[in-house]
Amino acid sequence: MDVRDAMSRALVWSSGWLDYAATPWLLYQLAIILALFVAARLAGRSVEPLIEDWARQIKGHPGLLRVVIALLRRTEWILFAVFLLAALNFMRAFVWPSHLYLLHVVLSLSLAWLVASVLSRVLHNRLAARLLGWLIWIYAALVILGISDETAAFLDSLAIPLGAIRFSALMLLKAAVLLVATVWLAVVIGNYVDERVRISEDLTPSIRVLVGKVAKIGLVLVAGAVVLSAVGVDLTALTVFSGAIGVGLAFGLQKVVSNFVSGIIILLDKSIKPGDTISLEGTFGWIRELRGRFVSVITRDGREYLIPNEDFITQRVINWSFSDNLVRLDVDFGVSYDADPHKVSDLAIEAAISVGRVEADRRPVCWLTGFGDSSLNFVLRFWIRDPQQGLTNVRGKVLLALWDTFKKNGIGIPYPHREVIVREAGPTGLKGNWAAR
Repeated sequence: MDVRDAMSRALVWSSGWLDYAATPWLLYQLAIILALFVAARLAGRSVEPLIEDWARQIKGHPGLLRVVIALLRRTEWILFAVFLLAALNFMRAFVWPSHLYLLHVVLSLSLAWLVASVLSRVLHNRLAARLLGWLIWIYAALVILGISDETAAFLDSLAIPLGAIRFSALMLLKAAVLLVATVWLAVVIGNYVDERVRISEDLTPSIRVLVGKVAKIGLVLVAGAVVLSAVGVDLTALTVFSGAIGVGLAFGLQKVVSNFVSGIIILLDKSIKPGDTISLEGTFGWIRELRGRFVSVITRDGREYLIPNEDFITQRVINWSFSDNLVRLDVDFGVSYDADPHKVSDLAIEAAISVGRVEADRRPVCWLTGFGDSSLNFVLRFWIRDPQQGLTNVRGKVLLALWDTFKKNGIGIPYPHREVIVREAGPTGLKGNWAAR
């Protein structure tokens, strides 16, 4: 298409608009558009409060709530587009299509503005929102000007053949738009399914996480396959590419794949689950979340450790709440030889029971373990059900209870002592020496 042809097309288009503006149907359409817009504003004032009351009941679904709010703030424009579409369908039976051109233009502009404004509110990335908005406006302008077919043919002519696949600018543009739309829709649906599964009480925590992750990954893969099929790409032609990816995974992404597979194994064998209290290589805490690559573990000091899934497969892990929440703790102490060991054992058990976190149903036990250098050595064993609340603090409370109980009953807690003996000077001529025992 040269410059002269483009100018002639522009002149024809402008003269056609001038002729069209001279007809009374332009005024009729303007009056219909104004009447429908006023009707949409009046109807929106009544419909919007009803939708807002329903939207307030949506809890726990931030993605869905964001979409509903974005649509709610544009209720008038949605109703205006619906009224325009209804008017066009009704008038087509009585009026020539050429007399409804302005209504078509206004409907296309309204829908384009509506989609662009909703996407700008829903998408967090402002660059992506602006890019999609510009693409929608450009497409609407091409449709309105009637040159969408010519533009599509020009973009399709910019192609590079690669074997059996022909990559054109039009195909890449369609693939990009469809991929963004379908992946976004797949993520929204996947998050909704994940949230619904997480609140299900019929499934175990590990199965909830597994179902949620499988749903998200599966929907994204399906979205990609749908986009490739929609743009005309033969999926069987991707076998070579998938083989190259397999080689790359085997050499360069071993740890990533290993952690991903280890995460699936962890979810299937239910060795750990969210809420479990675990110990791994000096890290003690409870599991907050299971991810595809790592496990989030929060310690008592508020630190969050992101431990690779592979470590839970290859390392020795202590799961304090794997089969039962009951955990037994030991406290070692010693008393003076003047004390009665039978009485000490009974008092130690009573002191342990007085601590709130100690389980009264599983009665503590206290055993004499040995005769030390300066004390009778005991071990006090008791049970708790909430290891995620900490172990050192409950041991400290039990020790304080032992101290108070022994002090009240006159039982002493000895400490190591030394005797120093000073001797007179011996044959060597030293003024003195000492010995300690």
